[in-house]
Amino acid sequence: MNHIANAEEQIVSERLRRKLNEVNSSAQSQLSGVQDHINFTLQQAYFKCAYDCFDRSRTHEQISSCVEHCSVPVMQAQQLVEGEMAKFQEKLQRSLMVCQDRYESAKLQPGQSNSMNDLESCVNQSIDENIKTLPSLVERMKISLGMNDST
Repeated sequence: MNHIANAEEQIVSERLRRKLNEVNSSAQSQLSGVQDHINFTLQQAYFKCAYDCFDRSRTHEQISSCVEHCSVPVMQAQQLVEGEMAKFQEKLQRSLMVCQDRYESAKLQPGQSNSMNDLESCVNQSIDENIKTLPSLVERMKISLGMNDST
């Protein structure tokens, strides 16, 4: 019986890993437009701005200050995305911890033979709910970054 329980646990663990990979894929897919905006539009503007800073009439300090000023939009955009994604991940982790807590409690209860299935169901629901929040999260980032709908 213990062999069967271990095998079932491995199967469920693999399904949960796949479900977590689904979150990563969905986030990367939905964030691709924002990342492209940062990596191409904002980076391009940064390099053009920084190029213009290199003028022989400027001192080294003036050039450094100018280049630093040019980098501000890119850094702010990256910080925005990192901050929003950190909040998203934290929220997801909290909901998964609730599932884990429920699972641990159920294991202690006699007669809770389907606790692995309950864990899997809880995790699936948590992940699905969090994935559903990604479009609005991405939209908020686009608005904050001043991106047009076509971007």
